[in-house]
Amino acid sequence: MLDCAGMADVTQLLEAWRGGDTSALDRLIPLVYDDLRRLARNMVRGQFGTPARGTTLVHDLYLRLAGQTHPEIQSRVHFFAVSSRAMRQILVDGARRMQAQRRGGGAVETLEDNVEAADSRGSMDLLDLNEALDRLAQLYPRRAQIIELRYFGGLSAEETAEVLSVSTETVRREMRMGEAWLGELLGPTG
Repeated sequence: MLDCAGMADVTQLLEAWRGGDTSALDRLIPLVYDDLRRLARNMVRGQFGTPARGTTLVHDLYLRLAGQTHPEIQSRVHFFAVSSRAMRQILVDGARRMQAQRRGGGAVETLEDNVEAADSRGSMDLLDLNEALDRLAQLYPRRAQIIELRYFGGLSAEETAEVLSVSTETVRREMRMGEAWLGELLGPTG
């Protein structure tokens, strides 16, 4: 994790990037790279992919972020929330590509695609979870945001409360309700 000086540097670079300095992202990534890798490893752990996929996920995230010129990122915590959402979308897009390939939608193109194709059950679980989160977001948007920030973003209850401008107790309560709703929808096999 970053020390106080590192957090100040991150805040300054985020402000510069938001102000249109596209080179600020190139200076920012080395400061947060270890934290992004940890976040990515948590996201791809177990059923969502292989450990090697974490590094690829961070690199894919960088490419996605590099395309933004005036991001609306307000703080370090918000940056990690936005990054986690983007990583989730990258994983979902990859799972959808694998599903299309299994249905005859095209040949496997890269070694990374071959690794992903070998984990077909994980991709189905991710797609099911993504669909369930999208349904939850339609009914209870804040609950879906909280679950996304906590599970995919790796944010604490306090950090999630900061991002959403609500109390920590609200985060905990909405998290429990959202988890229960998802549990009912996904069933015991998830």
